[in-house]
Amino acid sequence: MIAPTMIGLVILNIIPFFETIRMSFYKSGSFGKWTFCGIDNYIKMFSSSGFWRSTWNTTYFVILTVPIGVFISLVLAVFLNAKIKGRTIFRAIYFLPMVVAPTAVAMVWKWMYNSEYGIINNFLRSIGISNTINWITNSKTALLACAIVAIWSAIGYDAILLLSGIQSISKSYYEAAKIDGASGIKQFFHITIPMVSPTLFFVIIMRAMTSLKMFDIIYMMIEERNPAIRSTETILMLFYKESFVNNNQGYGSAIVIWAFLIIGVVTLVQFIGQKKWVNYET
Repeated sequence: MIAPTMIGLVILNIIPFFETIRMSFYKSGSFGKWTFCGIDNYIKMFSSSGFWRSTWNTTYFVILTVPIGVFISLVLAVFLNAKIKGRTIFRAIYFLPMVVAPTAVAMVWKWMYNSEYGIINNFLRSIGISNTINWITNSKTALLACAIVAIWSAIGYDAILLLSGIQSISKSYYEAAKIDGASGIKQFFHITIPMVSPTLFFVIIMRAMTSLKMFDIIYMMIEERNPAIRSTETILMLFYKESFVNNNQGYGSAIVIWAFLIIGVVTLVQFIGQKKWVNYET
């Protein structure tokens, strides 16, 4: 019964993964010729300033998106769980960005960020901020602008997941807390967060993995000729450039292995943190 899934997993994931490891020890040439080069690709990678810059950009992007995005999603889930009129409609509205294609999302936000006629700068001018902000062409704000888009497009999905965890909490806990005089904020920190922690850690892991693999939004919003391209180049963007622009698939494979190791380490740390959190709560 699980054979179709297992066959697809082996063909589409496991075999390509080991093939990528093999390719990272080769140098690609013209006409499909490959030459074994040992660990030269890894030596080149670790001695490249562009590689370390992309690693820092990826780390910074995770720092910008994961804590803020998960916190907003958790607060939003609490409000969506409240007894308000039309909450089903609100849930659908907040979930809509996940249905829209990332390309469309990036293009709309790119127009909104436009320094001349973008709606964001027009709004800032209307409240007295006359200085034009070059959101996606300034190296100091470009990555932040992309992080805002990533947070906006993901909070609805994360909020729905957290909402399912909140709804599984027994109402008797909140009723007992109200009898003891606990305020809504105390109930949030002492009941909601501890009880929803398994779902919360799952959301954090998924959001961190997505942020570490971020490519499409940044690629669509930051063009190659954009002066801020260096400050927004993530690990996967560097992989794309080396593999498909510079036609150096061996070096690109080494970059992907590095990205895999980072994702694995981050996931392992989060799993260890989850176990310690659960042990602390019990």
